[in-house]
Amino acid sequence: MIKKIFSIMLLVVVLGSALVTGISTLGVDAATTDPTWQRVKRSGELVVGTSADYAPYEFHTTEHGKDKIVGFDMSMAKEIAKQLHVKLVIKEMSFDALLGSVMTGKVDVVIAGMTNTPERAAQVDFSVPYFTDDNVVMIRQADKKKFQTVASFKGHKLAAQVASTQYDEAQKIDDTTVTALKKIPDMATQLTQKKVDGVVVASTTAESYVAQSNQFAISDAKLSRAQGSTIVMPKNSPVLKAKINQVIKQHVIGKPFEQWKKQAIQIMNKKEGFFQKYWPYFVQGTVYTLGLAAVGVFFGAVFGTLLALMKLSSFWLFKVIANVYIEFVRGTPLLIQVFIVFFGTQVIGLNIAGFLAGAIAMSINSAAYVAEIIRSGINSVAAGQTEAARSLGLSKKQTMRFVILPQAIKNILPALGNEFVTVIKEGSVVSVIGVGELTFQTSLVQGTSFKPFVPLLIAALIYFILTFGLSRILGLFERRMAQSERQG
Repeated sequence: MIKKIFSIMLLVVVLGSALVTGISTLGVDAATTDPTWQRVKRSGELVVGTSADYAPYEFHTTEHGKDKIVGFDMSMAKEIAKQLHVKLVIKEMSFDALLGSVMTGKVDVVIAGMTNTPERAAQVDFSVPYFTDDNVVMIRQADKKKFQTVASFKGHKLAAQVASTQYDEAQKIDDTTVTALKKIPDMATQLTQKKVDGVVVASTTAESYVAQSNQFAISDAKLSRAQGSTIVMPKNSPVLKAKINQVIKQHVIGKPFEQWKKQAIQIMNKKEGFFQKYWPYFVQGTVYTLGLAAVGVFFGAVFGTLLALMKLSSFWLFKVIANVYIEFVRGTPLLIQVFIVFFGTQVIGLNIAGFLAGAIAMSINSAAYVAEIIRSGINSVAAGQTEAARSLGLSKKQTMRFVILPQAIKNILPALGNEFVTVIKEGSVVSVIGVGELTFQTSLVQGTSFKPFVPLLIAALIYFILTFGLSRILGLFERRMAQSERQG
């Protein structure tokens, strides 16, 4: 009997040891197979991606003259970083670029009020929900009596944020036309300008707009309740997911979150003069816009010159490479090129900043157009110039360097100036990856001020001053060159 009891006890001990060992091994395996958590530990930073145009979730404000991203999502991000004993780093970009960023490792997690859907769950992991919000339809105040039920929107136009669950919800409303837009301020603008009749958003965001402006109201139409906001992380991140879920359950849900929400609304409702509060945004945006344009045109001119010479070369391989490059770049949108550089570099292990990615994409794009400008400039130089140079004993390279190129550059300076003007305007495309140029800053002001139209007018005026002023300077330069040529 004693032996039997001893045998049973021994079996229990062995099984218990095996179970403990198995669990321990599982933990080690999970830790070693979670590259995201390993990266966070190694760098000592938690890189959070967000789209700060979604007050009071995340939005911009100015504190002591400095721009800051705030909101209850950002307060939660700080708490998570604190509990994980790492530094918080925030990277901002367009909402529709967030999933791509977390999938390619540009960011460690996404905190932007994003909900768990089957389509998204196939590509990324989600935390437990930390906040549940209703979906509502924001309308114009004047239409409050007109749109009281879901059926009343039949035959009308709605807007919702692209790649959002609100867009899916809007599509469920029968006989409506749904427009997908990238930013909440853009939807508010279309609503005030009567381009759409309603905007499907989270109730907290709609309430923020209603509190700030008497132009907006919330329809009584009942939509389905949102599934709940979650934190997004790369697929197969078991350790990071477990740690974040633990922080959410123990340090976020309940009183802490309610306090953060209250603080975000207080910051949002703080009254300040429009220009006093937002002029730094426009100044910074202008500086970034000019910087991008200058870098794009400079390196575009250097690379474009090389491409032009390759295209004019007698060596067939150089001609093919130049032709393929020029046709491909000119035949694809700049936006696609920006995404390829931004996400593609991460795939090959290069984690470059948004501004650098934007500058590279702008340079690559500009080079294709500059190459054609330079090629046409070289072809415009009279053939007799080449013959005269060769008869004086200059080699082919010397003729191109000292005779042809100087004349070609003089002929194409106006066209290069126009390319600079074009690049200034095209720089707005890089706003999708969070580069703080003028269009990006304008969107921030729209989202923070709840004034969808005024910031657009200011941005348009700044763009006009930049391009018109530059055109006048180029015109003056051309006239002086022509005058000196006549005098010479």
